[in-house]
Order: sequence, then structure tokens, then C-alpha cells
Amino acid sequence: MTVVDSLPTSVQPNPAPAATPEGQTLPQFVLTITCQDQVGIVHAVTEFLLAHGANIKEHQQFDDPVHGLVHLRTAFTGPHELRLETLETNFVATADRFGMRYRLHDQTPPRLLVMVSKGGHCLNDLIFRWRAGGLGGEIALVVSNHEDLRPMAEAAGLPYLHIPVSPATKREAEQRLLDLVEEHDIDLVVLARYMQILSDDLCTALKGRAINIHHSFLPGFKGARPYHQAYERGVKLVGATAHYVTADLDEGPIIEQEVIRVDHTHDPRALSTVGQDAEALALSRAVRWHCEHRVLLEGSSTVVFR
Repeated sequence: MTVVDSLPTSVQPNPAPAATPEGQTLPQFVLTITCQDQVGIVHAVTEFLLAHGANIKEHQQFDDPVHGLVHLRTAFTGPHELRLETLETNFVATADRFGMRYRLHDQTPPRLLVMVSKGGHCLNDLIFRWRAGGLGGEIALVVSNHEDLRPMAEAAGLPYLHIPVSPATKREAEQRLLDLVEEHDIDLVVLARYMQILSDDLCTALKGRAINIHHSFLPGFKGARPYHQAYERGVKLVGATAHYVTADLDEGPIIEQEVIRVDHTHDPRALSTVGQDAEALALSRAVRWHCEHRVLLEGSSTVVFR
């Protein structure tokens, strides 16, 4: 991957809000673009931003020689009167000129719906990062097919909805989930060890808006007790993969992977503990990068501007 810092920028993973001399915070925006590589793209973008009084704070670019595409992410501030709707309307001409697929975002934090079953390590990590202000989004509610994690969610002040799932009620449960997504203006559904397989219809409805976490032993150690299987085979690496949800089980576009080295002294319980650490790390990074609009979906893969 080639990252070209072609503009004078201040590259900050989480830049502090720009402020005027009077201490008023300037509005912040992120523009992401994918299009065929051609002359004049960066010039057109910077010219557009200059015309709207914008100040670029971070710019990242990836030129993909295999597919002939260019991917860009530009974070910028604007004058107080600049609105997202104005940018969206006025950028259409530039986008059409270059055949761009693009998204413009303001500083509104994405709203998250977290789904869990009985394992609480990923939910606990997400809550901690959310309360510390490092998740990039706002957790709106927690949904589960069990009651086990209600105390954890409610201790953090989060609504907890119990939606039981059985073969007979699966369709109704999934429709209830979609209703909640609409009712609470949810931008991202996070499957934080939610131990249910989503239907193809639900995966399609949530395309690009749902992230799952699984242990990277798949597909080598399928089924129950994967860490026991791993122990029997003497694994040396424990990993986890965060990916977008698709109808192909655990084969969606990968956002992040975490790997931790282990050895023969790790019994199944120790392997499980290490695996939970890897799952929590990979999932929280993927969620944060998605919320910061650092992940560009491209077919079955992703471009991640970290």
C-alpha cells in the first residue's frame, strides 16, 4: 500500500477539534472517495475545499495499481456557516466529472447498536472505550438473545433489550432488530460475540453497516470448543478477525486482525483468555476506524486509512 501525503497536512489519528481565537469549535468533516486513477483528482478536491473556505487537517491516499483505482480520505474543518448539505450539493459536479464514489460526513458520532449473547469481554471493552471517549461512536443500546449481560449494560446506563431467538421466532426477532435500527437511527450494528447466524435477508439489509468478530481459527477449527481443538493441535498463534457481515458466514470484507503468540504452556483455558483479548482488540479497532470513516469498502476487501 502506498500512502501519499501530497498536501501540507497535520496527520493526527484523532485530531483535536479546531478552534477559533474566540474558542469556538469549527465544524469538522470527512470526505472519502474511490474512483479510477486519473490526472487532476487531488487538485479538484483541494480546489473544491478551498472554494468553501476549508482547511485540510489530514489527507491520506492509496493508489491501487492492480485495479487502477485511487482511494482518498480527507479530513478538514470549515467556517462556522458551512453545512454538510451544502458540501453534498456542491460536490456533485466534481464527483460526476471524475466518476467518483464518495461520502461526506460531518462530526456527528455514528450511533451504535451492540448485539451480544453470553460472553461479555467484547461488550465490556466497547463500553470502557465508549465511556473514555475513544470509540468514535455513541452506543445507543444493547440487544441480546439472553439476559446474562443486562447488569453490565445497565451499569453503564445503556438500555438493554432481550430478544429471544428460536427457529420458530427467528424471522420476527430479525424484523424487531431492523425496527430498532430505524427507531434509534442506528448507523452501525456491532456483533460483539452474538452467537446467532443472521439470515441472508438481514445481512443484505445491513450491508456495510454491521461488523462481526470471530476467532481466526476459523475455518480450521469449526464447531464447538475451538480452543480445545487448537490446544490439541499445538497452535502457536491465537488470532481474531473483525469483518463486515455478509451472507457468506465469516467471510465478509476484513477490517482488522489481531494475532498473539502462544506456546505449549497454554492450556485451553489460557488460550481462551488470550483469544478473548485478541477479539476485544480487533473489534474495538474496527469499530473506531469505521466510526472515523477510515474504512472504504471495495468489493470483498477494504482499504483502511489508519
